[in-house]
Amino acid sequence: MKKATREFLAKIAKEAALLPFHGAVDGMESNLAPIVHSFPTWSLREAEGVWCAAFVYYCCKEAGFGIPYRPKECKTCHLAGCLGWEEFALGVRRIEYRKAAEDFIPEAGDIVIYDRVFENRVHDHIGIILENRGHTILAAEGNIDNRSGLIQRPIDGHIRAYIRIPDGYRHSAE
Repeated sequence: MKKATREFLAKIAKEAALLPFHGAVDGMESNLAPIVHSFPTWSLREAEGVWCAAFVYYCCKEAGFGIPYRPKECKTCHLAGCLGWEEFALGVRRIEYRKAAEDFIPEAGDIVIYDRVFENRVHDHIGIILENRGHTILAAEGNIDNRSGLIQRPIDGHIRAYIRIPDGYRHSAE
């Protein structure tokens, strides 16, 4: 039985990031099928180069959290989109959503949403925190140059928000 704790989520995210998952890169075929499979209207081709949020969802499901791929709180898109994660977190009272500027100390297993990491736009990337190192975080992320991996990022203006899913979370009507 899966634990559905943030600690277990961080462990699963690290393992998944280090596989690594990847799109069609360096002459290799994509191995994103397990990630894309959760989104029935999405294909491997459509996911190519835009699968960071789907990676987070995959890790949450693997860790045992009970979250549908498109909860009713997601008005704009499903959880393969960073904006979908923000809408979900803002719409569910049991989930903590904290703007980066708030007095909040991120921990392993928290989700981090970034602004303007790869493109000059908001909600452009997402990952799962493995460690808070004071002025930086170590995160497991999907779609870093179309690969999953571990990356250390500064705690700075690129961080939009943190999402903390409570241990044992199962989605239901609020």
